[in-house]
Amino acid sequence: MQISNEDYQEFKPLLFSICYRMLGSITEAEDIVQETFLKAYQIKEQNPDNKKAYLCKMATNRCLDVLKSARHKRETYTGPWNPVPLLLEKTGEFDPSDAVLQKEGLSIAYLRMMEHLSPDERAVLLLKEVFTFSYNEIASIIEKKEENCRKIFSRAKQKISLIEGESLHYEKNKSLVDHFIKAFQVQNRDALLELLSENVTLYSDGGGIVKAAVRPIVSSANVLAFLLGILKNVPEDFYFEVKNVNGQPAIINHINGSIQSIISFSITNGKINEIYLTLNPEKLPG
Repeated sequence: MQISNEDYQEFKPLLFSICYRMLGSITEAEDIVQETFLKAYQIKEQNPDNKKAYLCKMATNRCLDVLKSARHKRETYTGPWNPVPLLLEKTGEFDPSDAVLQKEGLSIAYLRMMEHLSPDERAVLLLKEVFTFSYNEIASIIEKKEENCRKIFSRAKQKISLIEGESLHYEKNKSLVDHFIKAFQVQNRDALLELLSENVTLYSDGGGIVKAAVRPIVSSANVLAFLLGILKNVPEDFYFEVKNVNGQPAIINHINGSIQSIISFSITNGKINEIYLTLNPEKLPG
């Protein structure tokens, strides 16, 4: 299969975007993208008319294999599982955010919800809703009948309809996060409770490697008590910054000069509905 350097530069961001959304892992997504191009280079006989669809098919099917084999690992994961946060900053010659930021389906809330879908449901939903492939193209990619793909999409939409009210307006959400930080710094409980929905849920992901809550923390009172408890043990060299993570404002916490945790938010109707505290060092940028 003839793959030029131009093909590589054109399709690499798209493949990364699909694989990251499918798996919630930057490393696994990058590995599959490299594997896909390597296999494509090695195919001598075929030279498809639609390279994009062919490469997407290879990458998607590899993601499906990974998801099916990783199911037990996810089921035995210690505590809540959060996707690996993706910091969207210009990093050099290849920046996946160029493609990723133009699309929906990137927020931590969306990626967490994907965990409730079967591998096939995940693939069909992403290819149709986020990357706007036709049902005919999707059927070819995942090797199922077009009618089946329509049913799979409908089933997947019903399962994740709970997050359809999530706000993705970056500046408005950043303003709310800034207010949250200011209220938190002065421990203004009333202001904090005003920003949190009554049934807010916090998912603390330590992966069994570092100390974290092993169950989701539910209700504004419990979440507030948990967060204020953390504040009491913050060391002197602690500092934070607000950055673009998965297309939304998030708090990056530093201790001893390294990233100690990332706090992401799901905001609905002007309230923080879910909080994702990622502490697992294997999921944090080095």
